Amino acid sequence: MTYNIKEVAQRLQGLRLSCDLSIEDFCEKTGIAVNEYELIEKGEKDFSVSFIYKCSELFGVDLVEILTGVGPKLSAYSIVRKDKGLPIERRERFAYQHLAYRFKNKEIEPLLVKAPFDASEQDKPIKLSVHEGQEWDYVLKGSLKVVIGEHTEILNEGDSLYYNSNQPHGMIAQNGEDCEFLAVLIKK
Repeated sequence: MTYNIKEVAQRLQGLRLSCDLSIEDFCEKTGIAVNEYELIEKGEKDFSVSFIYKCSELFGVDLVEILTGVGPKLSAYSIVRKDKGLPIERRERFAYQHLAYRFKNKEIEPLLVKAPFDASEQDKPIKLSVHEGQEWDYVLKGSLKVVIGEHTEILNEGDSLYYNSNQPHGMIAQNGEDCEFLAVLIKK
């Protein structure tokens, strides 16, 4: 299952309009700049996983339905085989796989994340995001530099971090190698 960014943009616009939200009201509720959202709604700008997560919470629809236009159907159990998760490539160079995209009424959003190492990022401020709920990250391979609010932590293989995701947070791979980790977004 895949998705098209222009189709996602049309779904976002349709959801916004069906809720009688102006662009300004929508942007205030999701914390995105109006000019940035206008480009997203036209299908001209990429969006982050945390932005789509905020939209799914605001509209009361599954994140997967916004991405694909198809709602999850399974409610007893769902298996996603290795490398068969719903690919989400919404943050530059990061690759996400949704690991429960077929299961409906999820209380969490489990993602496998691959963060590539980039030497040029190491001395720059890390891009931060916020979303409702909580998050749990578990490093499977490599090292991850994580910023949460004013705190910076280094996570290595086997380390985990649980936090309120309404705190500005962001992460990059470090120590010269790519990092692979589980990110579990927990709904509010």
